[in-house]
Amino acid sequence: MALPEAEHIWYDGKLVKWHEATTHVLTHSLHYGNAVFEGVRAYMTPKGLAILCLEAHTKRLFESAKACGIKIPFTAEQINQAHIDLLKSNTYTDNVYIRPLVFLGYGKMGVSHIGCPVNVAIAAWQWGAYMGEEALQNGIKVKIASWMKPAPFSMMSKAKASANYFNSQMANFEAHEAGCDEALLLDPQGFIAEGSGECFFIVKDGVIITPPNDTSLESITQKNVIQIAKDLGYTVLRQRITRDEAYNADEAFFTGTAAEVTPISSIDSRVIGSGKRGSVSHELQGAYFDIVMGKNPKYEHLLTYIN
Repeated sequence: MALPEAEHIWYDGKLVKWHEATTHVLTHSLHYGNAVFEGVRAYMTPKGLAILCLEAHTKRLFESAKACGIKIPFTAEQINQAHIDLLKSNTYTDNVYIRPLVFLGYGKMGVSHIGCPVNVAIAAWQWGAYMGEEALQNGIKVKIASWMKPAPFSMMSKAKASANYFNSQMANFEAHEAGCDEALLLDPQGFIAEGSGECFFIVKDGVIITPPNDTSLESITQKNVIQIAKDLGYTVLRQRITRDEAYNADEAFFTGTAAEVTPISSIDSRVIGSGKRGSVSHELQGAYFDIVMGKNPKYEHLLTYIN
């Protein structure tokens, strides 16, 4: 699917035209992979376009940059305002996906990133359900990847760093080549860590279980869904999940800024539950969409309205 273009991209403090937001082929991050980013969503609520968890995403962006040895040349307040300014400068008729990116620019070459200029860009485009509207109801087919998540002493799993996503990309590619929609990655001890870009949940006997973030990103959406589930009266456990526990779950689903709440219909050709969205997933999904659309006053503090 072609990327839906918008009028402007925020680039190093200025709004520039979409096709003018370009970089040099010798941009350092393009060669050596040291860049950090976020995935943010804005929803078209009855009160207008609203950014979900803006401050939390910006905070994580700065924490990722710090871990990767990158000094962002803007304050968090400036980055938050840049999101708002960008959305105001573009025309949208539906929900929006936002991609802030901090990368090492043109000016030096070699493995060392010391002395590289730091560039910051924020792009935003209209984007619906990450895996399609049908997936939100009928679920997706998942394959456990042969690739595993790197150990904490191999890569910084808490940083949303571009380099980490090569691992995810290969797992996702393997899954698609096998006729599935998404991959699940195990950690170095053989327990389920996460999807290629999503957090993993199962439901067993009415209890919701999701793995700890030992080798996965500390997810903003995962945290929100856990709180939603507790508010709805569910018991939520943070504990390791084995492959066979996942196969025998009553329900399973992914969460993430892009994935939102996406049910899983099968894992490694084992049908999960009814093979479609289960009752718990359905309830969580409905509650989640009520929140992001500004229909739940308790959670309205998560929304930043741009109008």
